[in-house]
Order: sequence, then structure tokens, then C-alpha cells
Amino acid sequence: MNIGCQKPLLITIVLFFSVITSPFGHGQQEIFTFSTAKQETTYQALIKELRCLVCQNQNLADSNAGLAQDLRRKTYEMVIAGETRSQIAQYMVNRYGDFVLYRPQVNRSTFILWFSPFIFLVLLISLAFHFIRKTRKRSQSSDYSEEQLAHIKSLMQDKR
Repeated sequence: MNIGCQKPLLITIVLFFSVITSPFGHGQQEIFTFSTAKQETTYQALIKELRCLVCQNQNLADSNAGLAQDLRRKTYEMVIAGETRSQIAQYMVNRYGDFVLYRPQVNRSTFILWFSPFIFLVLLISLAFHFIRKTRKRSQSSDYSEEQLAHIKSLMQDKR
């Protein structure tokens, strides 16, 4: 029996079974049922607005982390209980901080987050104007005295 021919077959079989038994192939997606379309719309909007605290770059709708599953379940329970979007969002903020929201409210702790881009832009524009004005002053001012400039002008006129 030639072992060299059976090696690729063995590797293929091992890879096939490792993919089938892989935990990534068995994604669990919760199935929630809602009494009204409004509840489902509220739920879907909330899980897209709330950030997964484990993944940090994904919302709850896109994350497969265990905490995201727990937060989706809690959001579902609160929607079914009749709480509003703002009440649910406030619950999440109280429990996990402003970071859980993709668009946190403007308050003292998030002031820099909201307004630093504008402050930075104004600072850059003012620096650009200052630099341009300084450059213009240098180009307009001369390193020669009035007498030297008059002498240069007279020399230029004499050559004509």
C-alpha cells in the first residue's frame, strides 16, 4: 500500500470533519417573537444603535459575543414589557455607561467627544490664516532700507 497517495485523502478527511465540527459553523441566532410590528421595529432599531461592549466595533445586531446575546435578550424582554426606546437606552447607559451607545447624548462627560472635531477644525483654520498672513507680511516687507530701494530703482532706470 502506498502511503504517499493516501496522505492527501487523510488530510482532506480531517479538514472536512474539523470544519463540520467547528464552533464557528454553528452560529446561534436567537429567534424572538413579537406581538406587534412596532415592538419588532423598536427592537431592531435598538440592537443596531447599541454597541457590543466586547467587540466595541460592532452593534448588538452584528455581534456573536456572549454579552451581546445577553444584551439582545434583555432588550427583547424590555421591549415586550412595554418600555420605550429611550427607557431601554437609558437602562443600558446606567448599567454600562455612555460607551454602549453609538450616538451618546451631549452632556458633560461627552462634550469633548461631540465638539472636539469642531474645535480642532477652528484651530486648524486659525493656524492656517495666521501662517498665510505671516507669509504675506514677509513677502511684502523688504530687507532693504528706503535709501537702498531708491538707489536700486535709480540704477534700474539708468540702464534703460
